[in-house]
Amino acid sequence: MTFRKTPVAAFIGMALLTCFGASAASSASKPARPWLNTHLSPDQRASLVVKAMTQDEKFQLIDVQFGDTENGHVMSPGALASAGYDPAIKRLGLPALQESDAGLGVAKPHKLGATALPSGLATAASFDPALAYAGGAMIGSEAHHRGFNVMLAGGADLVRDPRNGRNFEYAGEDPLLTGLIVGHAIAGIQSQHVVSTIKHYAFNDLETARTTFSADINPTAARESDLLAFEIAIETGHPGSVMCSYNRVNSVYACENDWLLDKVLKRDWHYPGYVMSDWGAVHSAAKSALAGLDQESAGETFDKEVYFGKPLRAAVASGKVPQSRIDDMAHRILRSLFASGVIDHPAEQAPIDFAADRKVAQHVEEAGAVLLRNQNALLPLSGAQSVAVIGGHADKGVLTGGGSSAVQSPEGNAVPGLAPTAWPGPRIYQPSAPLTAIRQRAHGKVSYASGEDIAAAAKLAAQAKVAVVFVEQWSAESFDSPHMTLPGNQDALVAAVAKANPHTIVVLENNGPVAMPWLDQVGAVLEAWYPGAGGGEAIARLLYGEVDPAGRLPVSWPRDEAQLPRPQIPGAGLASIGLIPQGQPAEQVDYNIEGANVGYRWYQHKDIQPLFPFGYGLGYTHFTYSAFKPRVEHGHVMASFTVTNRGKRAGVDVPQLYATLPGSGEVRRLAGWCRVNLKPGQSAHLEVTADPRLLVNFDASGQQWQRPSGSYQLQLGHSATSFQGQGSVTLPKASWPADAPPKGASQSCLASRN
Repeated sequence: MTFRKTPVAAFIGMALLTCFGASAASSASKPARPWLNTHLSPDQRASLVVKAMTQDEKFQLIDVQFGDTENGHVMSPGALASAGYDPAIKRLGLPALQESDAGLGVAKPHKLGATALPSGLATAASFDPALAYAGGAMIGSEAHHRGFNVMLAGGADLVRDPRNGRNFEYAGEDPLLTGLIVGHAIAGIQSQHVVSTIKHYAFNDLETARTTFSADINPTAARESDLLAFEIAIETGHPGSVMCSYNRVNSVYACENDWLLDKVLKRDWHYPGYVMSDWGAVHSAAKSALAGLDQESAGETFDKEVYFGKPLRAAVASGKVPQSRIDDMAHRILRSLFASGVIDHPAEQAPIDFAADRKVAQHVEEAGAVLLRNQNALLPLSGAQSVAVIGGHADKGVLTGGGSSAVQSPEGNAVPGLAPTAWPGPRIYQPSAPLTAIRQRAHGKVSYASGEDIAAAAKLAAQAKVAVVFVEQWSAESFDSPHMTLPGNQDALVAAVAKANPHTIVVLENNGPVAMPWLDQVGAVLEAWYPGAGGGEAIARLLYGEVDPAGRLPVSWPRDEAQLPRPQIPGAGLASIGLIPQGQPAEQVDYNIEGANVGYRWYQHKDIQPLFPFGYGLGYTHFTYSAFKPRVEHGHVMASFTVTNRGKRAGVDVPQLYATLPGSGEVRRLAGWCRVNLKPGQSAHLEVTADPRLLVNFDASGQQWQRPSGSYQLQLGHSATSFQGQGSVTLPKASWPADAPPKGASQSCLASRN
């Protein structure tokens, strides 16, 4: 599925022209460097460089050093105190590689600061690929202006468990949504002449024992779930690099897994870029190189030895690894540098318009926050109401996830010193205080309580017309939560405030779904995720109705851990924040339990009702669907319908098209959607084309995609469980080889308004 051309898409085209349409005068002045001729293709240019390189230069290119001073490492001269650094090869006119974490902004160095995007789940909840592109372009621009030319971005692992500590970096549980959102974010980053990775390839869907556990899954389920998300994202965004993950896949480490790196990625998907390792994910020289790993990351600091140094040189000398493989590694890296414009448009230190970038982050949060509950139209608030604001450090700022993707504001950490201060901390708050933004909008009295004294908070709430309680859950790379319960006494706080004031609103700043034992006691719940640099302002605008809540859940929200495929995560937790690990981590994680039925498909398959379904979200108005008509046109499955805003306010809706393939045991799959903004009483006639990649199954034995013959059921939904239109179409049997699957439709959503 692709999206019709928008101004953002047009900008992508202009960016590519900027990369490759430069004058060839520079190459004419340096005839000894023909690869600087911008009229040549990236492959031609890379081949010319490889022919001119010495063996030492090739080995320098495939071994990136750590770019920071952690773990006692002495930072190389020229490094920018970030994730990775490879010195310039000045003889060839090749710039240094300066690699920065991560997908939510320029994470290091903290002392300089950068603009933090909201959680990746917030971007996914917008169901807006153009918005994902804009966010990517913003952080890519900041990286370029900091001197970085590689961003370790593009988290595309599916959310298989809400307790995974790294879910906030990802884009949900559905392969189509994840692939398109992540792919467009990558395209945005690379429009700024910065290589983006896609990561963590693959099945790094838990953090507990991530460097040792084996993610076990059969090839069919793998190709229809996480790998499909990666495939769509790579096809959409064309990332310059794929980062292989720490974990093993079916007992083989991902960074030396021939099936993942060579068979699927490079041969079936025809991926032309390079595979870099995660930091500390390399365990061999010859085996990794022959499996498809092209670049070792920070081996001198994180691996047992620099495998792509002396050990790989010895393997080449003995003939175990052919010289052609070393040349291929260098070619793939150079090709990506040329294709992304890294060499033609060198990254340089330049001023950054943080105010403008903050607005981009704020817009993402406003589009991605999800209204989960709104009893008796408690929201939006009126400026005349008195408000008690409670908890969550709402007087200071909004929470950010931890680990390598944690971005600190140029203004510093709004709440410094909270545990853990060491890795995977520090715990960072963006200095965008919801309390300040609420006071700017309220004419009535606004009071604040930290929430540490529950009785005092309840007393304050009783004195106000409405109470807004901010609750938070800090998560980070390298650990999972052992449960879904909010930390500390926050559940008791919410219950006490709700008892004191029936007009209680809860704002969640969190990694993803959490238990809400107080849900029926409160009037409204707003899922704000980790809200990003402009989060406080965005939350206030949503609460006061200056913007309509438009987010839809990119993950199903289970009632409790018992509904999950794996109710326990052995060894999960982090002692420094009070989550004491219980038991030993598992050596294998069995993903065959759910297989390709991730998230909402798991709940269908097991006939389980989650608390909130995938695709769910409320707004301040009401939409209805009518005249649903599915059909087959030129081999594409299409559905037309009318959506009408029946309320009294303008709002955004996300009608979702689901398809169920013929055959027993099949469950519905998201096949397409539209995102439409309508005025009160306005209607739009929409047409969605189902993505052909969701209308096929993978046959591992025959190495092909198969479309079964028969009746395909189509449903138009407000979510994965609420429908207002259904029908069917009949399709003949068809098949495609694994290396030439059906491609996304040229148009996915067309609209005409009444």
